[in-house]
Amino acid sequence: MKWLVGGLGVLVVVGAAIWFGQRSLIFFPDRSDPGAAAELFPSGSDVTLQTADGLALSAWRLEPTTTARDQAVLYLPGNGGNRGGRAEVGLALADEGFTVVLVDYRGYGGNPGRPSEDGLALDAEGGLAYLGSAGFPPERVIVVGESIGTGVAARLAVDHSLAGVLLRSPYTSLADVARSAYGVPLGWLLRDELDTLARMPAITSPVTVLSGAADEIIPPAQSREVAEAAPDLYAFTELPGVGHNDPIWFGPFLAEQAAALADR
Repeated sequence: MKWLVGGLGVLVVVGAAIWFGQRSLIFFPDRSDPGAAAELFPSGSDVTLQTADGLALSAWRLEPTTTARDQAVLYLPGNGGNRGGRAEVGLALADEGFTVVLVDYRGYGGNPGRPSEDGLALDAEGGLAYLGSAGFPPERVIVVGESIGTGVAARLAVDHSLAGVLLRSPYTSLADVARSAYGVPLGWLLRDELDTLARMPAITSPVTVLSGAADEIIPPAQSREVAEAAPDLYAFTELPGVGHNDPIWFGPFLAEQAAALADR
């Protein structure tokens, strides 16, 4: 009986550690302030996004460097780094004529708070609301989701009719990614579901899906499944030999795909 009680105690401790510590295995924020936008971009400015739960989040706004499209891009990043690591892709999008807002989620880039699925959803809503106040209603906004940000973008697109949704390296769900990585079903342990696939049928905006055939983090088959579930799929591109964080995702190629979606 003592062994049984001891064993149950260990399971409780391990389970609690997994439950309360799992977000540190999902989100890898660079909490440092990346600095002023004007230091990196001739047309950059610092802006503040207000969330429904009372946070003020720092973000960067980039003005078009060519003929303005009268459209904006809301860039929702992946789970690592901060907006400083998205400077190149932000500039490439501005070079395509977009007004660009590079978001840093709560807990990233000097922002208050801690990341979670619901928190990131509120952050994305804050970004969309900011663009609306700046003259870009949802129907003139292309939302770009990168990696974990694709789940955030999909959730946003369910509730808003957008000009377009570009999903770079999307996954079917966080549970599916965990199962692929560890070979065991872990979904029942996850506090954040980020179930992209379940949301896709409800998205009425046109969708572009980009994937790397050599993605070592998100199985390419999951990205294909997400694309197949989009009611209005504009384009699906799987790049041979390209991994999850290869440079091609952070420059002109992605910006050109966003422009093509806007011009459809």
